Amino acid sequence: MLTYLSDYSAVFGPLNLFRYITFRTAGATATALFFVFFFGPGIIAALRLKQGKGQPIREDGPQSHLLTKKGTPTMGGLMILSGVIVSTLLWANPRSAYVWIVLFVTLGFGAVGFYDDYLKVTKQSHKGFSGRARLTGELIIAAIACYLMMCASLTPPAASLGDFFAALTAPFYASAPATKLAVPFVNGFLMNLGWFFLGFGAFVIVAAGNAVNLTDGLDGLAIVPSMIAAGAFAIIAYLAGNSIFASYLGINYVAGTGELAIVCGALIGAGLGFLWFNAPPAQIFMGDTGSLALGGLLGAVAVAIKHEIVLVIVGGLFVVEALSVIVQVASFKLTGKRVFRMAPIHHHFEQLGWSEPQIVVRFWIISFVLALIGLATLKVR
Repeated sequence: MLTYLSDYSAVFGPLNLFRYITFRTAGATATALFFVFFFGPGIIAALRLKQGKGQPIREDGPQSHLLTKKGTPTMGGLMILSGVIVSTLLWANPRSAYVWIVLFVTLGFGAVGFYDDYLKVTKQSHKGFSGRARLTGELIIAAIACYLMMCASLTPPAASLGDFFAALTAPFYASAPATKLAVPFVNGFLMNLGWFFLGFGAFVIVAAGNAVNLTDGLDGLAIVPSMIAAGAFAIIAYLAGNSIFASYLGINYVAGTGELAIVCGALIGAGLGFLWFNAPPAQIFMGDTGSLALGGLLGAVAVAIKHEIVLVIVGGLFVVEALSVIVQVASFKLTGKRVFRMAPIHHHFEQLGWSEPQIVVRFWIISFVLALIGLATLKVR
């Protein structure tokens, strides 16, 4: 909403700062950080009071977790979500359809995760509701978001939200800009997926949400790589939403997506605030409420700015965590043997004798390197 202050820059010159995405991204980051930092203790106290015994710990997981993590409250994702939403609404341009679409995915996935956490806490079981029902809900949310992106890509950048809503019912062919898949390292090549974009885009968003969810197993392990990925995509969104920079770099220009840098900035700020309380030993866990929402946000941003493949690089740590589970399950069902001592892979390293801080910090370093590689794809074409 603060972007409207730039309309009065003729009266007071410094208000022109609110016109710039870079300034508003910095403002969103700071706002989310202080919001979570100051309201965090109250949220933690309320969750601890409501949950009593806290998040149930899997008995088939590392035995050390039964002692060190038992009784810690979960649903800390509510802290992150509140910081992201408040900050985004303050600093992002409300005329941007992409901002609302990404917030829709974030809140939708957060709601799915919240219900799962609620069942776990109330039943004191590590099992929430059925995986099939959860995936179905996520796919519906993601598919709706992808359809909205198709409509948004047909709406002029300067159009109002009213024009966007009019586009929802207007007939169009599956040749909207949003349906085109860009390939990193290749300049000018775009693959038009047509209506298959709905399935492809939904898969990317759902996969990202669940990959981050699987990564969330140690104190601070999921939140920092999420912030690193958000930082990388804030840069890419800013460049992809600027026709001059996009043309210079040879990347796909997506009008109006520059505002997503502000959403990513809000995630970074909220994540930093949450990390203050999630640093080992954690006072609170983000739970599925946070991990699904964070992954969904990153996936939705990647789909919106047409860097779905780059998400695999930037979020490579999440990909490896998810693949380790898939390989472990497939190997055990087919051969009766396990590839890893325990999955996801961060538990494998725990079983090898690595301490929790060692795993977490080393995985942070890997995430940072992967983000740099992902950013390098902007120029290496």
